[in-house]
Amino acid sequence: MNLGKLRQKLERKEARLAVIGLGYVGLPVAVLLAETGFDVLGVEIRRERVEKINRGICPIEGVEPGLADLLAKVIASHKLRATADYADLKDRDVILIDVETPVDEQNVPRYEALHASLKSLGPVLKSGALVIIESTIAPGTMKDIVLPLLEQNSGKKLNADFYLGNCPERVMPGKLLKNLRTLSRVCGGMTPETAEAMLALYRHIVQADLDPADCITAELVKTAENAYRDVQIAFANEVALICEAVGGDVWKVRELVNKSPGRQMHLPGAGVGGHCIPKDPWLLAYGVKDKNVTLRVIPAARSVNDSMPLHMVELLKDALAGAGLELKGSRIAVLGYAYLEDSDDTRNSPSEVLVRRLRELGAEVVIHDPWVEEYHGEVMERVRGCDAAVLMVAHTAYRTMDLNLLKAALRTPLLVDGRRVFEASRAWAVGLEYWGIGEAR
Repeated sequence: MNLGKLRQKLERKEARLAVIGLGYVGLPVAVLLAETGFDVLGVEIRRERVEKINRGICPIEGVEPGLADLLAKVIASHKLRATADYADLKDRDVILIDVETPVDEQNVPRYEALHASLKSLGPVLKSGALVIIESTIAPGTMKDIVLPLLEQNSGKKLNADFYLGNCPERVMPGKLLKNLRTLSRVCGGMTPETAEAMLALYRHIVQADLDPADCITAELVKTAENAYRDVQIAFANEVALICEAVGGDVWKVRELVNKSPGRQMHLPGAGVGGHCIPKDPWLLAYGVKDKNVTLRVIPAARSVNDSMPLHMVELLKDALAGAGLELKGSRIAVLGYAYLEDSDDTRNSPSEVLVRRLRELGAEVVIHDPWVEEYHGEVMERVRGCDAAVLMVAHTAYRTMDLNLLKAALRTPLLVDGRRVFEASRAWAVGLEYWGIGEAR
């Protein structure tokens, strides 16, 4: 099948689609495509997840407006089904790949999941099929890794036997369906004709701009946009550290800075987590690993943001010292273990770094999170008898927390707030000692 025929099938919703990887990106993508009327097959190696999805049960917890209902609907209509068997892909016209692409401790991309999916797809790849990588990857990955692996494992040739493109996702937990529908996408094709065929697919679910491009542009745009965010957050965090040292209030400073036209100072906080910002700057940097380009800003920003959970430890030490206590032997309640409010996603969680360091320093740590199954429970019961509460995630459950009850549950009335969930005056009004990021000590 040539691209012209494939494009027509996509426009008429006659193409048979597949999504490899049914996680935070792949599952909502598959659900939306099925809702529009496409026949969609989801491939997932975790069999318990496959079984749950085929029963119409959403495996993603946290607040995800519309996802659970829409999944149940498309499963019931038989427009979507899940499988763990790659052999089922043999009749698929378009295959989207949404697998994790983390970096290791040396900030080198770990493409095990991407390699495995391409190697498994190759032998069953239909002639004339279009393969789209939606995972975020380092610049040059499509040309240097994806294309050779597909050709080698399929025995087919690009643009003769199959087509290839890159359309990086732009989603975050809590807004998965909304982001997929309303955020613009870059459709990078190995040829302009491939990019145009990709537009024919994504027009069915994306209500924002769809920009055709080449693959290297698509790779660069996604990694650069998250590196930009990382740098901006690092700036906000450094300003917060300066405010603490000189007796300022970063929240008032930020408010007034942002009154100036063209300024948008980001939010400081207890650390940056998730599947994008901690790794995508390193993916961008990895693209020039052998090209004699000296990078300064991106590594510096990563260092600043990685240090913020450890700064929370220092704030906690100071708060305890003010109450005549040492960290060693203290009982500390950590509120929030997901990386993002109202989500169960713990990938690269700043709380993990905080908890590990507290335990290294001899503290007893109690963790609560209303969305992470391991740490469920009644929050005041978890906090009871602790010497301090460290607020790491701005879950709605914490924003609505009764501070009088918190003070009564704590053995020592100390609240260290890493997300500015509460204003200091509100805590002081009930007798809590309050320590916050970016505020005068």
